[in-house]
Amino acid sequence: MRVTIIINMRDGVDERKIRVAGRLILEGKLVAFPTETVYGLGADALNENAVRRIFEAKGRPPDNPLIIHIADLKDLKKVAASIPREAEMLAKKFWPGPLTLVLPKSEKVPYVTTGGLDTVAVRMPAHPVALALIRASTPVAAPSANISGRPSPTLAEHVVDDFYGKIEAIIDGGPTWVGVESTVLDLTSERPTLLRPGGLPLEEIERVIGEVEVHPAVKGKKVDLAKAPGMKYRHYSPKTPVVVVEGNPEKRLEKIRELVEERRSQGLRVGVMATARVDADEFYFLGSTPEEVARNLFKALRTLDKSGVDVIIAEGIEEEGLGLAVMNRLRKAAGYRVIRV
Repeated sequence: MRVTIIINMRDGVDERKIRVAGRLILEGKLVAFPTETVYGLGADALNENAVRRIFEAKGRPPDNPLIIHIADLKDLKKVAASIPREAEMLAKKFWPGPLTLVLPKSEKVPYVTTGGLDTVAVRMPAHPVALALIRASTPVAAPSANISGRPSPTLAEHVVDDFYGKIEAIIDGGPTWVGVESTVLDLTSERPTLLRPGGLPLEEIERVIGEVEVHPAVKGKKVDLAKAPGMKYRHYSPKTPVVVVEGNPEKRLEKIRELVEERRSQGLRVGVMATARVDADEFYFLGSTPEEVARNLFKALRTLDKSGVDVIIAEGIEEEGLGLAVMNRLRKAAGYRVIRV
């Protein structure tokens, strides 16, 4: 068992502590850190051995690519072989922020980081602690800091649950404020293609570069080749079975109440996560806007999973704005056990 140090930065960047964390990254160690989306599990993106440790710690399949995090636009040239005009436009508009761009990789980036692909996924996070850590070290490869397949972490406590004693350090920067991972946009295809919906709504991207194609994997189609995280493998799932109820807003809660009574009649304890109160053994209020739902989604899944319920019933929302990312995560968490009303 490793010694894991918890570095408290809830009150902002502490330069002395950041230098310690940056040195760990440069030494090939693993450091979990907050971003605006979720917590990331970071290592030196250009160090093959360090990156392999990410895959080992998470139990992550080797063909599931990682996202490289940078803190300055000049670093984009280190990791990308070419930068198309659309990438420059989007970076100028949305970086730092929850947008990942898939570009041709440079020779400096090892294939272990890209899951064996000739493309690289890059973003600049909008969290002061994340930016300070990268500036104190190097471009950082960082998937979400959770065991593969489990709900992503939006609190340092979630990272502690999954990785305490397995990695060198966890930086506690408090709760993340977006709550779902970054949007991933492929700029190496014939047309810009959305590979994963996330913290930046598709509508905002299209206002800058025009129409974007949506990859079938976004809606659940299975793929053999994953150019971005979240496309190929099971993600975001708690140990407790999840059922999603989506469709007509006026009928969703009615259906959830019916399901609660049905499951209870079978002797099951039922957890519900929804946008309005439902009588259940355990209840988690998701919020009343897509932004609130996104922020609370993974915390709700983790909280209900630890509560001892036998089944989790989740309310879906409309697929507009952040709703597209929310529904992508919810359906995956449920293994596509979906009831439409």
